[in-house]
Amino acid sequence: MSLAGKVAIVTGSGQGLGLAYAQELARQGASVVINDVRADVADAAVASIVAAGGKAVAVVAAVGSTETAKALVAGAVDAFGRLDILVTNAGILRDTVLWKMSDDDFDAVIAVHLRGTFTCVREAAVHMREANEGGRIICIGSPTGQRGNFGQTNYAAAKAGIVGMVRTWAMELARANVTVNAVIPVAATAMTETVPYFASAIAADKAGQAMPDFFRHDLGFGTAADVSGLVAFLASDAASGVNGQAIGVGGDRLQIWSHPEPVVTEYRVGGWSYDDLTAGFAETFGSAMQSVGEKFPPLPAELAPEPAEAK
Repeated sequence: MSLAGKVAIVTGSGQGLGLAYAQELARQGASVVINDVRADVADAAVASIVAAGGKAVAVVAAVGSTETAKALVAGAVDAFGRLDILVTNAGILRDTVLWKMSDDDFDAVIAVHLRGTFTCVREAAVHMREANEGGRIICIGSPTGQRGNFGQTNYAAAKAGIVGMVRTWAMELARANVTVNAVIPVAATAMTETVPYFASAIAADKAGQAMPDFFRHDLGFGTAADVSGLVAFLASDAASGVNGQAIGVGGDRLQIWSHPEPVVTEYRVGGWSYDDLTAGFAETFGSAMQSVGEKFPPLPAELAPEPAEAK
């Protein structure tokens, strides 16, 4: 087992993708700290790992505060004597369009996703640097943070911010032999269950059947298990040379996301005045305008959801 003797914290791991990550880390030999806001959910997650022959304990707390970050690191050290791996997965959604989004909607999502990632990574980094045995930090991003998504101002801001922090932490922690990477999963979740486009894929997954190839291959959309292998790999010694990367995974597809890079560069002596831009922007830069949001191809006819009956 590649992670034998290692100790991992996975935030937001009581169910869903986080639980899949925790179970795979345990399957590879790591002892795992489960985290959830509900004790019964956390205890059930621990029980699932123990029943499979692994080791796990629970820390029941809401991610976001420094106090929770300290409790998670202390939970790992108290139970297992060390900390080698942190996976920051905890998050919530408060989706609505910009003009309807309240301060509380925005702040709640930022507090868990962005601030929670910051506080947990900071606490883990302090411990790992003092222990001087290296470490692995894996932060969970989203395609929404890379490209945007209608109705998700708060979530997009948080997930984009996480990737920015990952790039920075990868530099800051390199001398301590701590790698920091972001995983961009595309998988069946509670959020995608509500989207009719994915209905046939979700139905197949729930029935214990393989998702249609259109989803797995063409869209790179799959199950939680399709993501957990990458998380375990990045947590291992085999990934010691992978640092500061944003890696997309889903279904049969794996991707390395690039840094935002200029796609066209032009110069004008004296700079670009209003008149210059008005006269020449469209011709010079128009073909380089970038798309926003995810663009999905039409579903094959056999996978399209049944039209709702008219009332």
